[in-house]
Amino acid sequence: MIDILVTPFDRPYMTRALVEALLLGALCGAVGVYVLLRRLAFLTDAVTHTVFPGVVVGFLVSGRSGIVPGALVCAVAAAALFTAIAATRRVNEDATLAVLLTAFFAVGVILISRQHSYTADLTAFLFGHVLTIDTTDIVVTAAVTVLAGLVLLGLGKELLLRAFDPEWARATGYRITALDLVSNMLIALVVVASVQAVGTVLVIAMLVVPAAAARLLSERLGVIVAVAVLVGMVGAWLGLATSYEASVGHDLRLAAGATIVLVLVAFYALVTLGQATRRLVRR
Repeated sequence: MIDILVTPFDRPYMTRALVEALLLGALCGAVGVYVLLRRLAFLTDAVTHTVFPGVVVGFLVSGRSGIVPGALVCAVAAAALFTAIAATRRVNEDATLAVLLTAFFAVGVILISRQHSYTADLTAFLFGHVLTIDTTDIVVTAAVTVLAGLVLLGLGKELLLRAFDPEWARATGYRITALDLVSNMLIALVVVASVQAVGTVLVIAMLVVPAAAARLLSERLGVIVAVAVLVGMVGAWLGLATSYEASVGHDLRLAAGATIVLVLVAFYALVTLGQATRRLVRR
């Protein structure tokens, strides 16, 4: 059992994949708690779709090296637009998200439909390809992780107050729009950092599932964040190891990013089952 968890990572490409996956597990686990508390899962889903035209344009202009900058531009633009429109209170948040999601994604679909030779390459970034991660990708993810950690340490209490009682936060002098912009930009950065590893489609699971599992285990914020980070990192490790063992040892090809997500979902299912069993026993 130990060999299965350790031996695959002797190979350089698997080592890079593990480092990237662990960073993403920690990053998504921590930020995901605030996504869960603010009920921003739909926003996360919208951002994952809005980065798609940026991925396409970036790839067409500069190849793989242009994907992250292109995705970043679209993600930041979408987060800023959503914050600005939602602040007017004339259109509810769900409607705003639906408009942005469909508009950006439609642009991406039109662009990719006109580039037949690039379709296969761009499709990979919908679902990710963590095994092709290079040192530059790891540095970008590490930088985003450090930045997110600093933001959460510096504004954690304010973001928490905004999540639970926005009217009180506004009454005490906090700028709600500014806090919303910070949290939305943070989500956008996480999505961009995850594009090449797990793809724009699966990143929402990396953000939501560890936090949801941690929320079932505790009601204390500090504990929830710590457990979410731990679950994200362990799930990433087990997912990569499982994918490698199935593909190499048993000739059963499993996509690494999707396997990581399934491991996280399996953990969430076990926690849910355990909590339900515990309630039945108490009764």
